[in-house]
Amino acid sequence: MVREWRFFLTDPFHFFNPKAPSLTLLFSLSKHLQNPKFYREVHTFQEKKSRVVLTPQLVESTLLNCNSDLIALGFFLWCAKQPNFFHHRRAFDHMVSVVGRLTQKSGTIRGVIDRLGSVGCVVKAQTFLILLRICWRGKLYRLVFDVCEELIAFGYVPNPFVYNVIIDVLFKTGRGEVALRLLKEIPVSNFLTFNIALSNLCRLNDLVGVVDVLRMMLGKGHFPNDETFSMVLNCFCKVGRFAEAFQALGLMSILGIPVSVTVWGILIDGYCRKGRISMAIDLLENMDETGFSPNVVIYTSLIKGLMESGMVNRALAMLGIMEAKGCAYDLVLYNVLIDTLFKVGRFDDALGMFFDLEKRNLVPDSFTFSSILSAICSSRRLSLFPELFISGLVLHPDLVVYNLLLSYFCKAGFPSFAVKLYNYMLDDGFVADQYSFVGLLNALCSSGRVDEAVNVYGRILVSFSNLDAHIHTVIIGGLIKAGKFHRAVRLFKKAVLESYTLDAVSYTSAIYGLLRGGRITEACTLYSQMKELGFAPNAYTYNIMLSCFCKERDTEMVRQTIQEMIDADVELRYDTFRRITGFLFKSNFSHPVFNLLIEMWGAGLMCDKAMDALLSNGLRYGVKINDMNCRLLKAKLEDVRLDSSGSDDFSDIAASVG
Repeated sequence: MVREWRFFLTDPFHFFNPKAPSLTLLFSLSKHLQNPKFYREVHTFQEKKSRVVLTPQLVESTLLNCNSDLIALGFFLWCAKQPNFFHHRRAFDHMVSVVGRLTQKSGTIRGVIDRLGSVGCVVKAQTFLILLRICWRGKLYRLVFDVCEELIAFGYVPNPFVYNVIIDVLFKTGRGEVALRLLKEIPVSNFLTFNIALSNLCRLNDLVGVVDVLRMMLGKGHFPNDETFSMVLNCFCKVGRFAEAFQALGLMSILGIPVSVTVWGILIDGYCRKGRISMAIDLLENMDETGFSPNVVIYTSLIKGLMESGMVNRALAMLGIMEAKGCAYDLVLYNVLIDTLFKVGRFDDALGMFFDLEKRNLVPDSFTFSSILSAICSSRRLSLFPELFISGLVLHPDLVVYNLLLSYFCKAGFPSFAVKLYNYMLDDGFVADQYSFVGLLNALCSSGRVDEAVNVYGRILVSFSNLDAHIHTVIIGGLIKAGKFHRAVRLFKKAVLESYTLDAVSYTSAIYGLLRGGRITEACTLYSQMKELGFAPNAYTYNIMLSCFCKERDTEMVRQTIQEMIDADVELRYDTFRRITGFLFKSNFSHPVFNLLIEMWGAGLMCDKAMDALLSNGLRYGVKINDMNCRLLKAKLEDVRLDSSGSDDFSDIAASVG
């Protein structure tokens, strides 16, 4: 049980990789003739009087206390055969793990079925249908296909439910084309068959498939209901296909399905997502005129759209319209307001919304708190944090909130509080994840507790496999910040030897550590290895290596690195530019490097201020500018002449170039 947590300012502290089913098997399902015996066994049960009155609670209790998975499954199947008894979904959820363990022990579903006979369970068509439902519910997709194989092997013919499950699982396992082919060929189907296909196609945003299945559905005499149309409309509107959405509305009208508030909301939300706010507002007005009252969901979509389009004042005015019409605010609306106000820089307004929650008897949830805390950290306005708790905020935190707090304390310069919070989080019953480890390692390194950080990192390596590269990067970066350059490099080399997951940031941190430790040759070697392994250097990598090559007076590597930056479309920092030009003008001048810098400026990867300095100094040294760069400079400098805000220095240089 998560206890109530009050923050005091004085002391803060797969699924199975599905086996590809045989296409021959799946399509053979559609070739079977219907077997009356199968349907009779599925839909009619022998009505034997039972001395025990079954209830879902009694059955669940029995299943939970059963020591044998095989007996539990047999009992579950027996209960399913009793008249007027239906298993609760909790019982199905429990049986997922039971069937999983039995299959693991027996090797196959056939092995489980054979063992059921030993506990007196007679295998019938219903046995397969129940097993199928269990595997489907538990996302045991490989076993779904195994059950279907055994169903056919026992001589039973699939009914619509079986086909529905197969089609859904094919979509879920990335075999949508096979699912659609099967849908066209199956001999029996019902409304749910097509609804399942449409649901999956809408999830995949497969608009062509949605239209095709709708046609098939109507051709088979099954008519979409209002929920199906809402799902289809949402799919079209989400990707901005409004023409198709209005065609679907026309079909709704022909079938006599009235337009609901939900449909209005889908259309308005769709236009807001695409930034077509004027159309969304027109729809809202039309909605009013036709007698529909917008709900808080519709207003939330519109306000979010207005905020994201920069119409903040108009969005806030919409709140007054809502209130005048008696539409009550909810927490989702407040969460949207707080999040978007922070993103547009209206920090005080966002905090005002947060404090307004109490007046409206709304309790902030973890998302509310996460939005505020994330925005405070990203905006670096860390001083706003204490204001959240002046009124005595009471919160039921989740792991996301704890991780955000860990990040906040590290960024705000209170690493010791972060360590306390981590310990408190564990006492509160939470299991740390990789984000928690990042916060803890950062906090320990920032507190100067380097030995503890390394020990914790070692325990994490022992306890967890497949760690994200960020974990290794954090400990290496933390040690470097603490001045432990050689220790950081040792940890990195161990990570390489142990084949831990690393990325470009990890390598860059290690390179920086080598450079800070004066091990320049090793840094250059690691930089070359990084590229050979396929890790693309980032902007920081390029800039620190350029500084290194300038220090080593390696003109060729400077030229090569600048060319790589141009090819990778990476900007040159101004401080790095100053190091390059300082090196060039104090040594034997390199005309190729000079021309590459002009090319970099022409590509928008170097600021005008740098170009101004480059040309001013370069022309004094009699730099030879190649023909291509001469044409580039003339074109660019002509634009400067026409621009009233152009640099006077550029105008003077233009005369020299032209």
